[in-house]
Amino acid sequence: MPAQAFGFALFLFFYYAHAGTFATYAPLFFAGRGMDVAQVSVLMSMIQVLRIVGPNVWGYVADHSQRRVLVLRMAGVAALTAFSGFFFGQTFTQFLLAMIVLNLFTSAQAPVCEALMLSEMKGDLTYYGRIRLWGSIGFIVSVMLAAYALDYYGIMALPWVAGGLLVCVLLAAFHLKEVARPEHKARPAPLMSLLRKREVIAFFASTALMVSAHTSLYTFYSLYLERNGYSKAVIGAMWSLGVAAEVILFYFQGPLFKRWGARRLMLLALAIGVVRFALIGFGAKALPILVLAQLMHAATFALHHSSSVATLQRWFSGPLQARGQALYMSISYGIGGSLGGLFLAKWWDTTGPQSVYYVASVMVLCSCAAAALSFRWQKD
Repeated sequence: MPAQAFGFALFLFFYYAHAGTFATYAPLFFAGRGMDVAQVSVLMSMIQVLRIVGPNVWGYVADHSQRRVLVLRMAGVAALTAFSGFFFGQTFTQFLLAMIVLNLFTSAQAPVCEALMLSEMKGDLTYYGRIRLWGSIGFIVSVMLAAYALDYYGIMALPWVAGGLLVCVLLAAFHLKEVARPEHKARPAPLMSLLRKREVIAFFASTALMVSAHTSLYTFYSLYLERNGYSKAVIGAMWSLGVAAEVILFYFQGPLFKRWGARRLMLLALAIGVVRFALIGFGAKALPILVLAQLMHAATFALHHSSSVATLQRWFSGPLQARGQALYMSISYGIGGSLGGLFLAKWWDTTGPQSVYYVASVMVLCSCAAAALSFRWQKD
């Protein structure tokens, strides 16, 4: 177990607790402050859009300064300062500015933390899942507890809840220590030369397509269930089931990677993804089918994420560690998430909710093809 396992788990717990709580309840907060649906949509889109910029800026700073813990702390202070805008903001423009600055810094924290963690692990991902799962646990616990707090105090209490969690993120950053990176005899390949490699291009195309497909869940799943007659209690239970499944897989994934390797597990996760999204579209009225599809979240998120991180180590390690994680976040979740959400929203409006999940299944099939090409070209 890494020496700073507790520190990494603590940071990820509070980071995803804040991210999950804020993303879940911020639309209600903005609506309560008088924002219309279009304004709320623009404000929430900043979470994805800033993932394109923030991780790369701070990943570059972290790698070049070799002070990743300092970068985490500085980003924490800046994010907390930006968050004060939600206490005092009144207009759309004020909230938009606060969202831009907040997400410019928070979007960088997870990839920099993971780069630090991977450096301490020295390429051995045996315990990666058991640490990363605390982020998922933080998400579940915080979203559930926040629901009770906001029911009691009202949605206008959200800045106090989410802001308190952001303070905990900053305190957790002060619990971490810098990890000495091993000396590399040969200089790493220039970043742009890596990004021109066909296997790297195919890898990022695959991860972006996979995340794009998942926007059918992150953006539309609750509405999809509601329109098919399911209660809010069932909707909440379905979300909790999916996250619980990913937690269990994160915990037990170590032996799987030792036996099967990242290549086989990634292709397995993608194959399951093709089936999962098709099942959601096909089984809208059949709760057992939807339950089965949610259990598959263990593969389509947890297994795919870990195999992607393991694959990244082939190209982005040592001096490029933070930028590799940042690129994964910005290309997959920033570009892939933003474009996927826009495309599927248009598809929802023109052809209906059910077809969105069939399109998502096709996206994952394309992702699988790109991943297969990437692994094939890596053998050259």
